Amino acid sequence: MRCKNQRTIGLLACLLCAGTAFGQSQGNRVTVRWDKVIRISRTTPTLQVVVNTPLRRGTPTHDPVFRALHDLQADYVRYVPWLPYPRLAVAELEPPKDGKTSWDFSLIDPMTIDFLEATKGHPVILNFSTIPQWMYKTEQPVPYPQDANQVTWDYEKGTELRDPSAREVADYYGRLFAWYTKGGFTDEYGKRHESGYHYVIPYWEVLNEPDFEHHITPQTYAGIYDAVVESILTVEPNTKFVGLALALPSDNPAYFEYFLNHKNHKPGIPIDYISYHFYASPTADQTAEIQQFTFFTEADGFLKVVRYIEQIRLRLSPETRTTVNELGTFSVGDLGQDEPGHVTGPIPNSYWSLSAAVYAYLFAELTRMGIDVAGESQLVGYPTQFPGVSMVDWTNGKPNARFWVLKMLKENFGAGDKVVEVDYDGTSGSIFAAVTREGKPRVLIVNKRNRELEVSLAGAKGAEMLVVDQTTAFDPPAHSILQSEIVRVGGLGVAVISLPNTIR
Repeated sequence: MRCKNQRTIGLLACLLCAGTAFGQSQGNRVTVRWDKVIRISRTTPTLQVVVNTPLRRGTPTHDPVFRALHDLQADYVRYVPWLPYPRLAVAELEPPKDGKTSWDFSLIDPMTIDFLEATKGHPVILNFSTIPQWMYKTEQPVPYPQDANQVTWDYEKGTELRDPSAREVADYYGRLFAWYTKGGFTDEYGKRHESGYHYVIPYWEVLNEPDFEHHITPQTYAGIYDAVVESILTVEPNTKFVGLALALPSDNPAYFEYFLNHKNHKPGIPIDYISYHFYASPTADQTAEIQQFTFFTEADGFLKVVRYIEQIRLRLSPETRTTVNELGTFSVGDLGQDEPGHVTGPIPNSYWSLSAAVYAYLFAELTRMGIDVAGESQLVGYPTQFPGVSMVDWTNGKPNARFWVLKMLKENFGAGDKVVEVDYDGTSGSIFAAVTREGKPRVLIVNKRNRELEVSLAGAKGAEMLVVDQTTAFDPPAHSILQSEIVRVGGLGVAVISLPNTIR
């Protein structure tokens, strides 16, 4: 009896071990159903370029950064001169007075022209997001640094426009738009200012993060949007517009409910696109080991917000498209950057890989949802200017993992691809698959953990694999040919596998 029980126990143990091994194998198996198309992709991967001093001519970063932007050949790149640098972002820093104006593009033009030249031939979205401060009611005039390189976070004051009709704001943007598209403009006193520029600017975004900047209400924002749109359409009737650009979409459903309702706009005002933002953020005491869990959990929470917003959009304005044009992560060093004495410590390669993996994951999920544009934030960040969102080394302009992942996605996936069904029940990775417009079957693997991920992918033997991970660091993706159907991706790595056409 004892011997029989021992044999039974041994048999059960073997079965349990076999079952465990089988379960692990199944859990690592990726099944791509190439014949099950779930959506035709509408999603374009891209980025935003925020104006700051490392982008100025003569800096060590200028040439390599704009060269990288040109070589990327991306569509829908978002260009944002904004509040920390008033002299680089606001073309009329003083109110008109005694027949004179303060219009001055001498510091603004170089970066803007370099951007427009680097992206020539591709549709871009411009957003001169900062309204001249003097257009707001304040007890005292708000000063700004005379040094164009000096950062300030105190330029925007007040919540009430001195012209509540927003006509003054709209005229400012109409003239600014004409400066770059129609060779110049006529100012408030009838004087002509010639630029000689005739660029095509197909998209204009109206303001940035109004839920933060001046704390603009949905009603006031819609009024400003309508006025600016009317003004720019008189300059160029073919322009399309992006609205909202919300910082915290999860906190502000009223903006979507109000703005997407055409009854709240003047007749004929288009709502071509809405936009909003997401940044995963650690707490100050979180180590790198913890951040990998925090960032992906927050990303999943954001995706739930996107689904909610999509229901509002489809109900009120289904013809309106969506650009999620700031997708990024913050490093611990970004926290408290505006406090005196703040010092940004070194950022490890593991952070850049983690941030790149978060973007790749969001790109794949937003593609599955049918979002039109997924914009990574941002080309250049640096200490005092959110170093953790940078896509390059801010000292020399060399691209980091965040840039290389965007480039890899842009060159392998995009609008028009057939997104197909994937079965994968692993928790430490994310798998996305599509057949490109050219008929190429491709698989995107995102390793969400800082340890090696191993999966079994049918047909992978002989396939080409590109990988960005901690070993590639600031170098382009590593290339290899897979020797079996077992695929291994390093910790926090992002891989694109190009399968033979015959796999389908």
